[in-house]
Amino acid sequence: MSYSQSSEPIRLERDCAAVMVPSGDLVNLPAGQVGYITQALGGSFTVFVEGNLFRIRNQDADALGKDPMALPELPDNASAADVEQAVWMQLRTCFDPEIPINIVDLGLVYECTVERSESGAHTVNIKLTLTAPGCGMGDILLTDVREKVELLPTVTAADVELVFDPPWNRSMMSEAALLETGMM
Repeated sequence: MSYSQSSEPIRLERDCAAVMVPSGDLVNLPAGQVGYITQALGGSFTVFVEGNLFRIRNQDADALGKDPMALPELPDNASAADVEQAVWMQLRTCFDPEIPINIVDLGLVYECTVERSESGAHTVNIKLTLTAPGCGMGDILLTDVREKVELLPTVTAADVELVFDPPWNRSMMSEAALLETGMM
């Protein structure tokens, strides 16, 4: 299930690991903590608690009283093109916790290649950037991309490299992203 932006009130049903936005610091939010879901996209949740934003992973959706997003599937006879299409679909489930636009439409993915071994397993190589080089969420975003791509059947490894050349700028955003942000 994919959620959209909201301001839904929540009370944590159990202790929950979270990442503070935008610093990227890992914290533990206690059961009973009250707040609001400000963004719920691609299986990740951004919650507002006591004046701070926190990102909660899909695996911890139950702490918010939500169902986690379903795992991706591929048919047994998936072609290389099917795998590549599934990788791009997974990349579209990765969101900046402050911007309700996926990393593909933001123009952050510079390269994505899929290699198939003789055994039929796949390795995915991804080069991506950030909207700002000093973003504290950079490592979190890279981990999110790697983990989501490695959820795909037959993908045994995803190598995600952070690059800053060329520097990101808004001209790299899709038309839909520009419309969504009011930049068009």
